[in-house]
Amino acid sequence: MQHFLSLWERSADELTQLIHRALTLKQQSNSGENASVLQGTNLALLFERSSLRTRVSFEIAMRQLGGNSLYLSGREIGWGERESIPDIARTLGNYVQGMVVRVNNYSSLRELAQWSPIPVINGLTAYNHPCQAMADVLTLSEEFGGWQGLEVAYLGRSNQDVARSLLFAAAKLGFCLTISSPPAYTLDEESLELARSLAGEGVVRRVDDPREAVKTADALYTDVWISRGKTDEIEAGHRGRILAPYQVNDGLLEAAPDRAIVMHCLPANREQEITNSVADSDRSRLFQQAENRLHLHKALLLQLLT
Repeated sequence: MQHFLSLWERSADELTQLIHRALTLKQQSNSGENASVLQGTNLALLFERSSLRTRVSFEIAMRQLGGNSLYLSGREIGWGERESIPDIARTLGNYVQGMVVRVNNYSSLRELAQWSPIPVINGLTAYNHPCQAMADVLTLSEEFGGWQGLEVAYLGRSNQDVARSLLFAAAKLGFCLTISSPPAYTLDEESLELARSLAGEGVVRRVDDPREAVKTADALYTDVWISRGKTDEIEAGHRGRILAPYQVNDGLLEAAPDRAIVMHCLPANREQEITNSVADSDRSRLFQQAENRLHLHKALLLQLLT
């Protein structure tokens, strides 16, 4: 049974084919072509965490491919409380042909996949977000004609799901990730070592000075410093002071090459990790990234459900 839970478990060839298929699907979609190849196929969306882009893009992807989707919130599912994770997996396997799971605990996702008789897709965990990272590589490919040898500078709080998935995407697909974060908010050593074991020392570098980090970058990437509803006021203020030098603003963008684009997985806390002037500039690719989630998800669904 094929699942899509993490990037380090996938081959470079498979990931490359996924991106190329997504590019083709995007071209077809823009010309009004949508093949109903998933007619009669049902996808369950099991979301413990709320979502805008992930939910809408998977639902629209299924609809454009001729299939159906069903949304179930965390309260309806009752992860491991109302009923066990193995029972959830085996029950849904009788009703639908695939599952997209957005859950806090990565181990819960893996347990579900272990018992599931149908494909499971990682829609986000606190540990990783592989669909986002692959859509980001799709965006890089559109912008630069490929991704081999590119340098992505990740700025701010990198000890989180998107940065970790970008790291593994870099290791598998042959671009470099530069991390510029304060020590308390940087990627864990275990993830860095895993990436280096896959692709060598050159896959990632740490640069303390954010202006130095972006000097040769093709893309500047950032993510939220503070998750709404999950960070108290004292901690939020503390993070804000420590992370302020890593804000993606006009001054930092001036230190980057003219070719450099700006990326953010969204949602953004504007005027915190990124300013409005940059987020809405002609070098911003925030909403191209968001659109590419749809096409990447279509490619992934076709790979797993056909």
